[in-house]
Amino acid sequence: MRYPRLAAMATAASLVLTMAACGSSEKTSEKGAGSADNAGALIGVTMPTRSSERWVSDGDNVKKQLEALGYKVDLQYAEDNIPTQTQQLDNQITKGAKLLIIASIDGTAITTQLENAKAAGIPVIAYDRLIRDSPNVDYYTTFDNFKVGVQQATSLLTGLKVLNADGSKGTAKGPFNIELFAGSPDDNNATFFFNGAKSILDPYIADGTLVVKSGQKDFDTVATLRWDPATAQKRMENILTATYKAGTKVDGVLSPYDGISIGILSALKSGGYGTSANPYPIVTGQDAEVASVKSIIAGEQYATIYKDTRELAKTTVAMADAVLKGQTPETNNTKDYDNGKKVVPSMLLESVIVDKSNYQKVLVDSGYYTADQLK
Repeated sequence: MRYPRLAAMATAASLVLTMAACGSSEKTSEKGAGSADNAGALIGVTMPTRSSERWVSDGDNVKKQLEALGYKVDLQYAEDNIPTQTQQLDNQITKGAKLLIIASIDGTAITTQLENAKAAGIPVIAYDRLIRDSPNVDYYTTFDNFKVGVQQATSLLTGLKVLNADGSKGTAKGPFNIELFAGSPDDNNATFFFNGAKSILDPYIADGTLVVKSGQKDFDTVATLRWDPATAQKRMENILTATYKAGTKVDGVLSPYDGISIGILSALKSGGYGTSANPYPIVTGQDAEVASVKSIIAGEQYATIYKDTRELAKTTVAMADAVLKGQTPETNNTKDYDNGKKVVPSMLLESVIVDKSNYQKVLVDSGYYTADQLK
């Protein structure tokens, strides 16, 4: 697998605004989907679950923006059940959808549905999660997921004061005891996040500044199936019981997602952390979910990674509109996202580290949340 390079990319906002205009008039190859007949066409949108507020927002934003362009939308949530998602896709194909937008639960489990879509001339856009092991994926919209991992690791080091906020060397020398958590092994993004984070943390682990006291360092060991908070909480509880005894403390935890962070913090609280005498370790996150932003404001979770899903929805809608009009949509990465069968042309958006010092500016002043939502 090839990973995204850390080269700077064009800003998402300008790309979104210019995508439809910059898309060429070249007809979509193979699919032949672009046509005036697609005005008001049905678009199938499938999301993994309603249990995460970010997927609810994603689905609502995509649906609203597609409908504003005159398309009909069949929006489905599979509640993290793979057979449910495959059935939903089958139904959308049967209903005559002209394009599918898929945030997959397991990016390897919908091969048959993708083959059927290909046979019916239906283009497929993978939404935020790369669909693997199929040549029948036309485009991919997401964030720079390797960079997200880099940002998570950077926020961990900043919280520990190993680094300053500007990236310069901090005053703290360590050693610091840390533990590592990763996302779901069936989600392609999880490995990008983890490898991005490890690219930053490994040198500090090698020189002894950071110590993974449990010894659990490889992806397969630290992965959290379905990104489940309860699974993460149980694992953190087990680590505390087995490894942190006789006053030994956890100083930091790399968490790839806010839901997992909440589970980790629950385990830490049960283990005696969260008091003035024994404060929480530095805990990272991702997605800027309301509960975790409140936790950051309260001084519990240290940081999260904000990914503006409004922009991801705009990017995806503009891409879908271009495809259905017979244009080639704008992409900014055609090298790094190899799904095992092809390199999928991708549009990558930028993300931002959010902590207590900047949540107001990044999340409230931008209109992503209101101040009342975070009280």
